[in-house]
Amino acid sequence: MATLIDAAKAPDYPAEIVGVLSNRAAAPGLAVAAAHGIATASLAQSKFPSRDMFEDTMTQVLESWETDLICLAGFMRILGEDFVHRWQGRMINIHPSLLPAYRGLDTHERALADRATEHGCTVHFVTPGLDEGPAILQARVPVLPGDTPDTLAARVLVEEHRIYPEALRMLARGEVGLGL
Repeated sequence: MATLIDAAKAPDYPAEIVGVLSNRAAAPGLAVAAAHGIATASLAQSKFPSRDMFEDTMTQVLESWETDLICLAGFMRILGEDFVHRWQGRMINIHPSLLPAYRGLDTHERALADRATEHGCTVHFVTPGLDEGPAILQARVPVLPGDTPDTLAARVLVEEHRIYPEALRMLARGEVGLGL
C-alpha cells in the first residue's frame, strides 16, 4: 500500500489514492495513509451481523470517496460474490506466488516444501474464486539453496513493490481489463 501511495505521487501517474480501508483498526497502513493526508476508515467485520452488511458498508465508504478502482493489499478476508461482482474488473490484488500455483496462504513454505526452483508474485483481477482471477503481471524470483520462507518472502516482496504500481498504472490507463 505504501508503495502505491509513493507511486501515485508522481505527476504523470494515472491514479490517485483517495482512501485506505482496513478491516483491522490497528493496521499500520492506516497511519501511513493518514500521514500522507489520505482518507482512512476501519470496519471490523465482527461488528456486523452478516458479511453482506459488512460489505454493503464497505461499498458505502468506497463510494463516498468516489472510488473507481480497488487495490487489495493485506486484506485477509474472502469477499462475497455480490461485493466482487459490484467491483468486477475494477478490483485487483497482489498474491505472493506465480498463480495459479499456491493459491491461499503459506505460499513460500509450500514452494520450498515442493522444492520449486522459482517462485514469485502475481497481480490479478479479483473474482469470486480465491486467487483465481486473470493475471495482470507476474514477477519471478529464483529459489536459492538455503532459502527459508523469510528469505524467499523478502525477495518476492521486492518484486511485489515493483509490479503492483505498474499493474495499477496499466489498469488506470485502460491498458488491461477483464474484457481486453
